[in-house]
Amino acid sequence: MRLATYLHQGRRRCGRVEDGRILPFPEGTELLGIVAGGPVPAAGPAGAAVPLDEVRLLPPIEPPSVRDFVAFEEHVEGVRRSVDGRSGVPDAWYDAPTFYFSNPHAMVGARDDVPVPPGSAALDFELEVAAVIGREGADLSPEEARGHIFGYTIFNDWSARDLQSREMRVGLGPCKGKDAATTLGPWLVTADELEPYRDTAGFLRLALTAELNGEVVGRDLLSNMGWPFEDLVAYASRGTRVRPGDVLGSGTCGNGGCLAELWGRNGSQDPPPLKPGDTVTLTVEGIGTVSNTIVPGTAPVPVGRARERPRDRP
Repeated sequence: MRLATYLHQGRRRCGRVEDGRILPFPEGTELLGIVAGGPVPAAGPAGAAVPLDEVRLLPPIEPPSVRDFVAFEEHVEGVRRSVDGRSGVPDAWYDAPTFYFSNPHAMVGARDDVPVPPGSAALDFELEVAAVIGREGADLSPEEARGHIFGYTIFNDWSARDLQSREMRVGLGPCKGKDAATTLGPWLVTADELEPYRDTAGFLRLALTAELNGEVVGRDLLSNMGWPFEDLVAYASRGTRVRPGDVLGSGTCGNGGCLAELWGRNGSQDPPPLKPGDTVTLTVEGIGTVSNTIVPGTAPVPVGRARERPRDRP
């Protein structure tokens, strides 16, 4: 199934996507409840089918938490060269599927405009796929983890590269460089729908395409991940719990899955950073397409530099 959350005639609803239309579920139904194991309502009696081109697609769910992994070796190699001029992949990357926690309150829909983050002059997109957890679990094995994945959606981790580069010199993960917006959508595809794409090594072989203003700038396969999603879920659950609705991003694909990778390979910001009026369109085989246009953002609210270290003592 393909499950969507949407606005139509000022009302927020969710339903099942079929043949270019949405069959609405009863009012008050939330996809997060279905993801958590609730029954899938019968679609249709709750209202007439609505054409997709008449609705505003919202993020399918409001996730309790968002973990964004970095599971593509080619992406790491290209971005590392772009950020600090170093070649290769850090040896520690191969040890385990690293992730950071992103902002669950910054989700935007499949066709929503995306403002430039305050103070940024180097906005970038990132083409990813995300798994959505359907069952709670802790210390899962990869074999157990497969049964805890409810479905998949497209994940665009918008990144202010200039803010990210500066703040990460402190030695922590990204903060405002990754805080402004993440596209989730266009809908949630249940895991069974993508099983036909699974290869013999256990990876989902889905074609990934990134377009900027109608021109293809990136192509890759999801099966080029360093770990399958089951490993990501198992690692995320180590020593803690994953819960229904948690979103786990694959990390950005290689071969043009973001501009920063291309900047690293080309030795310059070519193509240039995103600006108002640019439209980024991401397509994932078996899932669908999201397309967002950049619009002007707001000026940053000033925060002063830190004062010099006080010398007072108790």
